Amino acid sequence: MAEAQLQQDAAASSDVKTRSRKQDFLKAFFSNRLAVFGTAVLGVFILMAVFAPYLAPYSPLQQNLPEKFDGPSLAHPFGQDELGRDILSRVIYGARISLTAGLAAVALATVVGTIVGLVTGYLGSWLDSSLMRLMDVLLAFPSILLAIIIVSVLGPSLVNAMFAVSIVFIPQIARVVRSAVISVRERDYIEAERALGAGNTQIVLSGILPNSMAPLVVQATLTLATAILDIAALSFLGLGARAPTPEWGAMLTDAFRSGFGVFVEGQHAIIFPGIAIALAVLSVNFIGDGLRDALDPRRKR
Repeated sequence: MAEAQLQQDAAASSDVKTRSRKQDFLKAFFSNRLAVFGTAVLGVFILMAVFAPYLAPYSPLQQNLPEKFDGPSLAHPFGQDELGRDILSRVIYGARISLTAGLAAVALATVVGTIVGLVTGYLGSWLDSSLMRLMDVLLAFPSILLAIIIVSVLGPSLVNAMFAVSIVFIPQIARVVRSAVISVRERDYIEAERALGAGNTQIVLSGILPNSMAPLVVQATLTLATAILDIAALSFLGLGARAPTPEWGAMLTDAFRSGFGVFVEGQHAIIFPGIAIALAVLSVNFIGDGLRDALDPRRKR
């Protein structure tokens, strides 16, 4: 009897399917409907950016002045702008510019902010105090105002706008990484690495950085949404992409510069680029929220 019971228990235990950490993450992420929706929308924008030459029905720079501000039609589903250019084609090409600019700004901010956070969180002392006070000074300015100041000093251009936005977000990334490093550096496995004679560089790269990635990934994703919005705002103010570049923010300012006619007959020239900006920012925010929930072990699945 006892032997038969043991065999049944062994068979039952063999039937239990264990999930890896990756499977737990995917299950938690894809159970969040808003995160799935955001992933789908962002995927559409990425496909638009990659295959823009094949998806756009017209050249984004092709003008047709007699048909300026013509409304949506079969030939031009989003209508035409103040110079008769096809708005759908410009929105498709704008995805390439806006997403690339946002990703570049966040990538630079993430690299610099991660280095600052690792150095200050692990070493501490006067270096921590000095760099964190500098981060506090940058955080004291409203992000868009600081970006405007930096672009005004460097000169209006899309590259300078990306650089300015990346500087604005460095303190946020640095603080998140620093907090994660401080919580990890006193763990038992880090002490074990020290006891085995590992150097500071090895400890940071093999022990601290991998265990600080979860909050960093979430913060970088949420920062991407704000970066896309800020770059569009700078372009709208004339400090980012310049005409005739088909960037979403620049499309808005080009339409407004055409005069009062945009409000009378050309509302579509500002509606569709605005919707593109809103959907891109919203989708990235949904993805960031989903990553936060999926990567946080304290949250119940």
